[in-house]
Amino acid sequence: MPAPAERIFDLLADPAKHPLIDGSGSVLAPRPDAPDRLTLGTAFGMDMRIGLAYRIENTVVEFEENRLIAWRHFNGHRWRWRLTPLGDGTTEVTETFDWSTARVPLLLDLSPVPRRNKASMRRSLERLTALFGTAA
Repeated sequence: MPAPAERIFDLLADPAKHPLIDGSGSVLAPRPDAPDRLTLGTAFGMDMRIGLAYRIENTVVEFEENRLIAWRHFNGHRWRWRLTPLGDGTTEVTETFDWSTARVPLLLDLSPVPRRNKASMRRSLERLTALFGTAA
């Protein structure tokens, strides 16, 4: 990514910014009681839409300032963002969808969700890159 890890992390730690980078088109907005900034253990709700509108509650389960943030929802699977500064003002960004921690990972294994999420994650990374333009 053409930005320092701190700038990227600030965006990831702000639930109000999640719709800007969501490549699936399902993240609409944070719930009114969502915090301004996420930290370890923070719970936050999001308004979502996949066909029908719904709400999801997430909890931050991994957190290392400017390097790592991950959240999970009721089913237990995790969305994880890992940032590795490259020393030239750019950052390697890795987004993962980890369903090994899900309550019933076999259901996800058998579903189209992992394949669909892979395509959505590519679009999320493209959107994130577009937000930062050139290296700062």
